[in-house]
Amino acid sequence: MPADAFLDAAEATISLGARELACRLNQSARSFDKAADNLARAAQIHLSGEKLRQVVEAEGKAVLAAQQSGDLDLGWAAADCPTAAGPTRVYLGSDGVKVPAVTDAEKKGRRQKVKEKRRRRRKCRPLPRAKAGADQKYKEFKVVAYYSEDQEHRHVVVTRGDCEVAGRLMRRDAGRLRLDQADEKVANVDGADWIRNQIRRQSLPLDAVGLDFYHLADNVHKARRAAFGEEDEAGRAWAAEVLHTAKHEGYAALWQRLTAWRAGLRGPKKRAAADGLLHYVAKREEMIRYPEFQAKGWQIGSGPTEAMCKTTTARLKGSGMRWDADNAEAIMALDALEQSGEWKLYWRSRLRPTG
Repeated sequence: MPADAFLDAAEATISLGARELACRLNQSARSFDKAADNLARAAQIHLSGEKLRQVVEAEGKAVLAAQQSGDLDLGWAAADCPTAAGPTRVYLGSDGVKVPAVTDAEKKGRRQKVKEKRRRRRKCRPLPRAKAGADQKYKEFKVVAYYSEDQEHRHVVVTRGDCEVAGRLMRRDAGRLRLDQADEKVANVDGADWIRNQIRRQSLPLDAVGLDFYHLADNVHKARRAAFGEEDEAGRAWAAEVLHTAKHEGYAALWQRLTAWRAGLRGPKKRAAADGLLHYVAKREEMIRYPEFQAKGWQIGSGPTEAMCKTTTARLKGSGMRWDADNAEAIMALDALEQSGEWKLYWRSRLRPTG
């Protein structure tokens, strides 16, 4: 349309405004076909589901490129995160999340069906070169998040890369947010080895790294079920006492309570469960600092990061969905953009001068 020249100086086939609307509608749709139908109903813009998929995934990859180049303004920095008590505070969270992937065998089967359909037609364009599929049905992606105490400021990024790539994202965005200028800089993580290793290797300027209390509780209850049984009330009381000790008395008191409990157990299975819990706790000694965290007003849970893992993968986990890794990463990048409050900043950056 003639107005596209004013909306998009590049005069692309699909204007910037249409691309943004397609991306926004796709976020809450069950499929690309449904998003295309919603686009037609909402804005009288008619695209096939396949074309909309191409538009959305291309835009998600453009978001990743803008983040990588540093062209995208984050809209906030550590100095913008004061707490009610006065000091500025920024949290770091990171986690792995499973994404359904198209296996190589599935891709070959799909391609064969397409070829069979194409034989019925007289003329068809050559198929694009086949992409290799995944070796497993699920692949782990990484999520990295920085956020303020009240979560008014958040910055979320995703990657299909390994832990080294996630670590570099932690370091990159710590610099962009000027994390070192925050009065208090705290990580709340689930205790996975790769996260702790990357925090150390990237020399992040953190004041403390804490173990998410929920993950400690999960391991305590796992040992409780093995030692006492699922519904045993004595076991539930024991677990409550252990967690109370950890939260209010700290690591030394927790360790003393657990070792005393272990000494009184009989049976190899019960002792193995206790040994597993003791090993888990000992390995994370420097992270179990709940009394200190609470005294300083710091959070002891990684709930905001867990929430980001759910929201950034929600579009990917519909019934029967399978994804190529690069396309899944693109879809997640768009949702991470929304969760970061950077949606408007990104689309504004895509506008080009018309003069």
